[in-house]
Amino acid sequence: MGDIVKKVSIRNLVEFILREGDIVSSSSGVRDPEVMQEGIRIHKYLQKRGGSAYKAEVNMSVEKTLLYDNYPLTIQIEGRADGVIENENDITINEIKSMYSDVTRLEKAYNVHLAQAKCYAAIYCNDYNVSEIKIRMTYCQIETMLIKEFEESFSSSELTGWFDSLVFSYAKWVAWECRWKEERDARIKQMKFPFEYRKGQFELVKNVYISILRGKNLFLQAPTGVGKTISTVFPAVAGMGQEKVSKIFYLTAKTITRTVAEDTFNMLIDNGLKLKVVTITAKEKICAYEKPECNPVACERAKGHYDRVNDAIYDLLTNEESISRSKIEEYASKHKVCPFEMCLDVTLWCDAVICDYNYVFDPTVYLKRYFAENNKDDYVFLIDESHNLVDRARGMYTARLSKGLVTDVRASVKNIDKKMYKALNAVNSSLLSYKRQCDEFMLMDNVGELILKVMRALSAYDDFLKDVLPKTPEYGNTDDLIQLYFDLRFFSAIYDIMNEKYRIYADYDEKGDFRVTLNCMDPSDNLRACLKKGRAAVFFSATLLPVKYYMEQLGAGKEDYAIYAESSFKSEQQLVMAATDVSSKYTRRNDREYARIADYIVKFTRAKNGNYMVFFPSYKMLTDIMEHLPDEEHIEYIVQRRNMNEEDKEKFLESFSHVTDNIKIGLCVMGGVFGEGIDLREDMLIGAVIVGTGLPMVSNERQLYKDYYDEYNKRGFDYAYLYPGMNKVLQAAGRVIRTAYDKGSILLLDERFAQRSYTSLFPREWNDVKYVNSSNIENILENFWEK
Repeated sequence: MGDIVKKVSIRNLVEFILREGDIVSSSSGVRDPEVMQEGIRIHKYLQKRGGSAYKAEVNMSVEKTLLYDNYPLTIQIEGRADGVIENENDITINEIKSMYSDVTRLEKAYNVHLAQAKCYAAIYCNDYNVSEIKIRMTYCQIETMLIKEFEESFSSSELTGWFDSLVFSYAKWVAWECRWKEERDARIKQMKFPFEYRKGQFELVKNVYISILRGKNLFLQAPTGVGKTISTVFPAVAGMGQEKVSKIFYLTAKTITRTVAEDTFNMLIDNGLKLKVVTITAKEKICAYEKPECNPVACERAKGHYDRVNDAIYDLLTNEESISRSKIEEYASKHKVCPFEMCLDVTLWCDAVICDYNYVFDPTVYLKRYFAENNKDDYVFLIDESHNLVDRARGMYTARLSKGLVTDVRASVKNIDKKMYKALNAVNSSLLSYKRQCDEFMLMDNVGELILKVMRALSAYDDFLKDVLPKTPEYGNTDDLIQLYFDLRFFSAIYDIMNEKYRIYADYDEKGDFRVTLNCMDPSDNLRACLKKGRAAVFFSATLLPVKYYMEQLGAGKEDYAIYAESSFKSEQQLVMAATDVSSKYTRRNDREYARIADYIVKFTRAKNGNYMVFFPSYKMLTDIMEHLPDEEHIEYIVQRRNMNEEDKEKFLESFSHVTDNIKIGLCVMGGVFGEGIDLREDMLIGAVIVGTGLPMVSNERQLYKDYYDEYNKRGFDYAYLYPGMNKVLQAAGRVIRTAYDKGSILLLDERFAQRSYTSLFPREWNDVKYVNSSNIENILENFWEK
């Protein structure tokens, strides 16, 4: 058996092995005092100031070979020192950290920061045979540029002994991983596809596998029923067995698709595969308490969490084959640690991670364990329902400040902290100045003055959270205080990365609160930067049309490509009709038009008793047309209501879980919770009516997108309205045919469905759309159902 090589970054090594103490957030939810994006500019400034002897951004690595538990291991440790100062008489390793809080109050360097620098120093001493070396920790306050430095000398022997001990502590984990991977890879090599390949499915699996081997991104238009989940998971796991894939991230937007992914991995495991898979559950759902309060005063598990969490993880890994939510909760309870934080750490030792898009792409919550540094690894991202990622990503990279929140928090600290009050008052003054210029909606060239005040407020905020708030137990506005802190930080961070793909605007929310928004118009650059951290990504959806639009928005490179998976269904399983003598246009919304639409719904559903869904463009139109539907004993209407809770949604879907002898019609809103992601198989749903083209409502923000893309490529209406609307139509229609045993009909109600701009977006499976009117629809349906 040859040596096992494990790669780890210096930062991850130090933070995993040397962490200790509490989850400390001072009620702010902030654990890491270092600032990431905001500090890049300061790093460069301080490095340039270092002079000719200063070498900036020095890559360092070392391989440590050792025997642990009879395993010969090679651990490759790498990182990048902020600076190495090579003077004639001495060598200094410089580590720079940028902070919002007052650095002059620091009495010593943070342990984990110093440990990183000691790793670099140990490697340097080994590489250049240096007997003694200095370490300089430089802390810089972002707003004031004040600097506090700590310098210490170390002997080479002292650093070598410390570093070897650190690596040996980590070797225990590597040895466990080696045993696991040997067993896992042996089983992967024996793995066989668990089903008989459907029509076109083998080609689909092959293309995914090839894209992973080549390290390219694949965009997959996969009609419902082709088995896209197993067709992406299986080749990704196969690539892991060939040592081409280090970890699989299965990314989803909805709970139901997360469950499908879990079921797929579990099926492979039940068939003999050994694989450790974990699903990241939201903190609010997995927290042991009613409300997450991540500090040692409010939560006993937060106190000493980092002293115990590694033991909890090792206990779980060595005693459990599978890692479910219940197992995470069980071992977190046993060791008295936070289940959410433990779950995030467990991902380090798992083969596959199922999670929301946020954990890879969102700059506020992404997994820093993998993506904080510029390192690249053989991660594969399987991005399910990826049509959702465009709007989600725009939101992730858009920042907003609301004047009302600033005003509320300012008032709450007025008699507590003058510095904090003054800083927030300055932010409020800038917002007030913008407000006086804005009647309803205002495009802005820049907000440079506001940003300076935001940075000063953040400096005051950090000191308030650290020094004032813990001594003020009577303070009662904690939730707003924390929310504004994160809003200010994020606003500052987004401002730092803004480019020509952003627009700044001011407007008022539905309650009249004034706000300033840094709006991401095109998220492709941001997503591309995330994707570069991995080996390959597979974007897949049943509605990735037009694919060029999604490739552009989702950050495709020149060598990335798209394929259209062949449908597994026979054409006679599905009837698609379009009625072009009705319309949902605002100019045509009247009782006469509603009556005609209702007549189509009645004729469509009377053709065969069973379960149907009708999708409307809005709640208002649903209500208006419902008044024209017949109230008959054999017809049952189930209506989607506004603000349904989880129990309401489950009851709604439960109504369709059995076949009826009468007619059951679900009245829903297009683009809502029932228009996507639900899986009603066979006769649980035999037909869907889509009323209208799904175009988003006209708004200032939507018009901003239109104007932006008109300027960019003359396709503003398509990008802002047509493509998002048709995606909702296709998703709603996709609820009907889910398995090879389904048969169902779809009726599109709007004259625009005959226009070229819409028909060009129809999927290939709709190549035989029948255009109907009120006089022939019943005969066409009768013929279809009698076949």
